[in-house]
Amino acid sequence: MTTDRHGHTMTDTGADAVTPYEQALDDLLFFRPQIMETAKSVLAAAPRSVMGQSLMAYLGVLGTEEKDAAAAREAFVDFRSGLDTERLTRRERMHLAAATAWLDGDLHGAGCILGDISVAYPRDALALFVGHQHDFLTGDAARLRDRVGGALDAWDEDDPHHGPLLGMYAFGLEESGHYERAEEVGLAAVARHPRDVWAIHGVVHSYEMRGRFTDGIRFLDARTDDWSSGTLLTVHNWWHYALYALEAGDGARVLEIYDSAIHHDGSAGMAMGLLDAAALLWRLYLAEDVHSARWERLADAWERRQDGPHYAFNDAHAVMAYVGAGRIARAQRLVQDRERWLAAEPAGANRAMTARIGLPVCRALIAYGQQDYSLATDLLLPVRDRLHTFGGSHAQRDAIQRTLVEAALRAGRTELARTLLSERIQLRPVCPYNWAAKARLEDQLGDPARAAAARERAAEQASA
Repeated sequence: MTTDRHGHTMTDTGADAVTPYEQALDDLLFFRPQIMETAKSVLAAAPRSVMGQSLMAYLGVLGTEEKDAAAAREAFVDFRSGLDTERLTRRERMHLAAATAWLDGDLHGAGCILGDISVAYPRDALALFVGHQHDFLTGDAARLRDRVGGALDAWDEDDPHHGPLLGMYAFGLEESGHYERAEEVGLAAVARHPRDVWAIHGVVHSYEMRGRFTDGIRFLDARTDDWSSGTLLTVHNWWHYALYALEAGDGARVLEIYDSAIHHDGSAGMAMGLLDAAALLWRLYLAEDVHSARWERLADAWERRQDGPHYAFNDAHAVMAYVGAGRIARAQRLVQDRERWLAAEPAGANRAMTARIGLPVCRALIAYGQQDYSLATDLLLPVRDRLHTFGGSHAQRDAIQRTLVEAALRAGRTELARTLLSERIQLRPVCPYNWAAKARLEDQLGDPARAAAARERAAEQASA
């Protein structure tokens, strides 16, 4: 029995396994692709290591990959069979419970247990990281912020993992609306570790939400070598760059990024990468900028996955791809499959995510693709204020919010469109899309002067 560098006891983990375990934590916090191999090396040295096994279980669920989660659950159940938990530490028993809950589909139960670990053992980096990702996947902005914020006081500033914790905190601050503080904390994390891609991601989000897309481009351009390749967050950060280019009106750059970095023949086909691809193309689709060949390739990639009902947020993006490719029947089959699954009354958090948010969104996307804009509006309107409960960030969910705006405009629901655009402009006055949409609304309302003023505002912001 040994201890990690923070003094936490690690049962059935010899000294030769502690070093790779610490390396695995480092790889995890910095989103390095070798994390899986490093984690496996822990178990190669100590097959019965509780913390090593818990780490592998968490890795099986964090990517929202159904097949990975199933394999991780099978391995973890086998590990737990005959395990004498009485000889384990309290912290280890809590990790076993958290991992088991998540593997069983009880995301919220897992999140609560991980929170208890962070209260009792605030320097447990694994609990903090996994809990932070849990809060992102469940759209809990307050916990995304406070889970890390509540533990930071226990960490010495010279600890090598204090920096990545700041990066995590920056993202939580941003999702909670503290944009200036998020930028400040995120920049401090990047100053400590230039290749902290999650911290870079937090700063990028803070610029996105304030319409500072030119600052975002400069920020990313200044450190291209630190984030643009060789990380688990590479595709997602390129997606953010593409959003900036889209706001700036640089459509050629958007497509260049899409083809070279977001989705191409060499793409791995992982859910999170395909999700980014769908979310970007969908924004172009809403602007009637249709790219049939790209949609076809993306829809093929989603179909090859043959996903079951695992994570509703992924389902919505698969439907975007099917609708964008004109495969309405395929999108409808996905919805019907999820309806049958719900009728069987399954357990787990994804049941509520699918029933309350996932299916209404999927149905709305299909209605939009069929040009039934009034139905799309009616389906999205009741869920727009609780979209966060099926995961993702503000920036990711904005593709769905924009769908509601576009559906309302195309359905001639001018009073609703005016309200939606007023909300958006008051919250985010620097956003060319918002002003361009307002110009279209004013055209519908027959006010050419206001339409021209809005169009001029959009053009000024795009060229700033």
